[in-house]
This record gives sequence, structure tokens and C-alpha cells, in this order.
Amino acid sequence: MATQKQKVLIIEDHLEIREGTAEILELTDNYEVLTAANGREGVDLALEHIPDLILCDIMMPELDGYGVLYMLGKYETTKNIPFIFLTAKTERADIRKAMEMGADDYLTKPFDDIELLNAIEVRLKKREQQLASAQDNTERSDDATQDALLDQLVGEARMKRVKKKQMLYEAGDMPHFVYYVRQGKIRTFLSYVDGRELSTSIIAEQQLFGYESPLLNIPYSDNAVALEDAEVALLPKEAFFELLYRKPNLAGKIIRLLSGNVQAKEKQMLGFAYDTVRKRVANALIEVAEKSAPEQDSCSIRISREDLAALAGTANETISRMLADFKDEKLITKAGNSIVIASVNQLKRIKH
Repeated sequence: MATQKQKVLIIEDHLEIREGTAEILELTDNYEVLTAANGREGVDLALEHIPDLILCDIMMPELDGYGVLYMLGKYETTKNIPFIFLTAKTERADIRKAMEMGADDYLTKPFDDIELLNAIEVRLKKREQQLASAQDNTERSDDATQDALLDQLVGEARMKRVKKKQMLYEAGDMPHFVYYVRQGKIRTFLSYVDGRELSTSIIAEQQLFGYESPLLNIPYSDNAVALEDAEVALLPKEAFFELLYRKPNLAGKIIRLLSGNVQAKEKQMLGFAYDTVRKRVANALIEVAEKSAPEQDSCSIRISREDLAALAGTANETISRMLADFKDEKLITKAGNSIVIASVNQLKRIKH
């Protein structure tokens, strides 16, 4: 696939210099060249074609190089175009005036091919870096705006305090809210007719959940219960979706969350199919630890055997046996109702 050529405008009243400079650039096959014989023509061409870089003589009839730079600085579309003066004058005062007016560089005539190409490449590369940095800053600023708007929506929402094991919604309920965890942790799970449960995720503080069904306007397919005492913000789905429509970055964030959820569920299903029970219990402990104490290698967690069994997809008796094994191997210890994990990384190294 051919690389798009960058557009260079040469404004030079001297025919031989103008044509010679254009020929050098065209021979590289990297540039599309526009030429103007005087300053006024150059300004018109710049406004019409918006070049990537401008080479401009200083001493010209009708409108000199300083005038060209001044005129183009008045327009939003042209004021930031890299601008290189071509001059036969080497007096410090002229060079200083050019740079003070906003020129990016200057070339003293006569100049050779290498000087010309190097000056252009350096200025274009610097411009690309500036544009990339500006885009990055804009995205970060926009992300901060989205977070602030979401925080505002959370701040205006009704808060619900739930006790450990209290249900927030059940499979089959029609959704009216999107949920945001202010404090505590929430567990989502599927339940079977024989009473067994399979946990699908653990939602920690400052995380959204329960948005899939409102997006599709269908009943919940899973259940949500407090894993511990928690405080949850109830975001009216209409207000939440209005915010998504107005702020594409926030919509993109939700899409990424949905994609991550799908990948996590696929990984979980593969684990149920191919991992040993020992590995599944280790993964369940890791998930709770990473939700409870992110980026900490050792931590204390509180989770019932029933909830851990649902997360690992196994029976309570199996959980008791695995926890006893992990305790014998010094991977965990017990402290009252808490499980103290010596090293999350050690648990991750369990293969069988």
C-alpha cells in the first residue's frame, strides 16, 4: 500500500530556485509539490490546499515572506503549518525577526539537496509528534470529562445499602437500573434447578455492573447478591443511556467492559472444562484477592465456602479439602473468618 505523499508549498519569486527546489522534492517521490511565484499567490494556495509544510522566500514583490507568515497566522487552518524561510540574507536581525514571528526554521541560499530534505523531514516529524501529543492530551482530557460526568450521575443517584447475601436482582427481573458499587463487593451468578450456583463475576468498588440486560432491554439472565455489606448506586437506565449517547468515549468504555466480560467468561468456561479442581480453586482465590487488594501479592480475604465453591464450580466439601491442602503447603493461613493468602503469584503458578 503506497504511503500518502505529504504536501509542500514553495513560495519563491525566483524561477530557477522555485523549479529546482520543486524538482528535488518530486524526485524523492515522498512529496506533492505546489508552487507560487509571489506572496499573495502563496497565501491563496495555502488556504485552498492546506499544505503539510511551507517553504517561503523572504524578499518578494507584492507580499514578502514576513507578510505571508503573518497572514497565514490569522487562519485556524494554516496557523500551525510548519514554516521554513528561504533567504539569501544572513544578517542576525533578519533571522531573529523570522523566528520571533513564528517561523520554524530557515535555510540560507544557496542550500544543497541534503540540507533541504533534512530541514523538511525534521519539521514534519516534529509536527507529527506535536499532533500525536495533542491528540493524546485531548483523549485524556475527554476521558477525565467522561469520568466526571459519570461521577456526577452516581452522586445524583439513589443509594442502596445491602447486607451480605442480600439480593439486588434475580434472573427474570426486568432491568430498571445500571448499578455502581460505592462500597463492598457484589457477586453475580447463575443458578440451576437443583439449587447449585455458578458464580460469573465479582464486582469490586467503583465498578459498574448489570448493564448488559438494560442495553438489550431484556430480563436479567443472572443474579446479583452482596458478597459482603455494600453500598450501591442505582443509576436510572434512561439517564445512563442518555450519557452514553452524548459521550462516545464513555460508550467506548462500556464496549470495552462488555468485551472484557465476554473474554473473562470464555476463559472461565475453558477453565471449567480443562483445569483441575485444584487449579480452579486457586483461580477463585486469585480473583477474590485481586478484587479485594489490587496489585498486592499477599492479602486477607473474606468469602464463604459456599461462595468460593460457586466461583470455582465445585462442591463445598471439595473447597474444604483444597483449602486444607493449601494450608498444609503454606499457600494460605486462616485468621478467624478470613483467608490470608501468602502470595497471589504462588497461587498463579499452580498448574495442576
